[in-house]
Amino acid sequence: MADVRTDVRDILSYVEDHLYYNRPDLEIGGERFNASLLMSVLTGLVGGKALIVGEPGLGKTTSAEYVGALLYRLPLGTVWEAEVSGHPEQTEEKIIGRPNLGELNQGREQVVWSAFAQLPVKIVDEINRLPETKQSLILNGVDRGHWTYLNAMLINEEFTLFATANYQDRGTNTLVPPLMDRFDVMVESKHPGPNLSWAIGTDSTRESALRDTRCESAIQEWLGGTGPPSEIETLCDGFGERVSSSLDLPTLGRERRRQAREEMATLVFDTDASALMRTYLAELTFCCKYGQKRSNEFCGEGCHYTGYLGYGVKGCLSNRFPVSVRQYAQALAWLLGDSSITVEHLRLVLPYTSAHRIQWRDDGETDVEHGPRGDAYLIHRAREAVNDVVRRYTEQSGRIREALEVANRAFSGEKVVPVDGEHPIYEEIKKDLGHETGRVFS
Repeated sequence: MADVRTDVRDILSYVEDHLYYNRPDLEIGGERFNASLLMSVLTGLVGGKALIVGEPGLGKTTSAEYVGALLYRLPLGTVWEAEVSGHPEQTEEKIIGRPNLGELNQGREQVVWSAFAQLPVKIVDEINRLPETKQSLILNGVDRGHWTYLNAMLINEEFTLFATANYQDRGTNTLVPPLMDRFDVMVESKHPGPNLSWAIGTDSTRESALRDTRCESAIQEWLGGTGPPSEIETLCDGFGERVSSSLDLPTLGRERRRQAREEMATLVFDTDASALMRTYLAELTFCCKYGQKRSNEFCGEGCHYTGYLGYGVKGCLSNRFPVSVRQYAQALAWLLGDSSITVEHLRLVLPYTSAHRIQWRDDGETDVEHGPRGDAYLIHRAREAVNDVVRRYTEQSGRIREALEVANRAFSGEKVVPVDGEHPIYEEIKKDLGHETGRVFS
């Protein structure tokens, strides 16, 4: 049996070559990838949450369906059944669950959970067509996998979420910041170009191989509560074996996914990557006037730190952000076969983990111009920000590493003088030296 990394690379190559045609627009370690497909595969592997944006009809939803089917051994028809459509009339009963009317007539309260709530692959199509008042229906569920209806709760031990969004038009709504923050990454599904676009739809047999009507019917019965609890794993494993046999393509069962995550978790950030991440966080959260960035407080003209990211943003990044960065950087390094996380892994991952979370101070100003670009505006803006921080870190990396090392010695009980510098990271270190805990430098 091939190792799990080889299986994942085979799945990625198969989807790229036969199911989701698009150009490679990222390069790392001498390899080229399509960003949307790469981030979707990493999302499925880590059990993350991805927001895929783009024009209508460019494969946002279908690419997520293929990835979900192969990484979780779910027939395509079952993945379709579990999808939720974003629209103004969407209800809690359609998304999460409904009362069992037969039981209710007998005076007993019982919930019939939706396929979306039960299955590990969750897809919300056109999520920004949900009104802001209804986005709260899925906040806790998409964050922790806890779904509540009436007095019952369903807990997903493992799940991944893909949500798609078209660009703003008359039928879309703004995604509220708390919902946006729950997505680990935002990525754009771009137009593949005329040559690849013309080839789409010429071979439907590849997609049909991911259908299994008998298995789909059996899973549907299980979802309705008529099958034994252990049956779903047996059904999924059987589907995976049939796909492997017919397409000579591996799929991942629960144990293989667990193995991949354990291997990823062993990868550590090297010294530069760790220092760069703290530098990036410092720029986006530090405020010399108010102590930290807050969405209702703004620095005035003449701020000493005008040249850093913090001056140009609103609000403070949540603690979900570094968790997302760690998971996706580890997953990327693991996929590439690297032994640790480096600055280059961070440079690739950070724009996608930051783009939807950063609220820019000048948003809405028509005269904001950032020159030619190949990405959606928010991703492009985040990539520029990352490159600026990497440049600033490179210019003083030795001094920043020294400041962090001195802080570590201080937390070990040694009397030291903090390192001074012009970057917000030095001020953040001085704050930490006034505390008793040294966990942030471990």
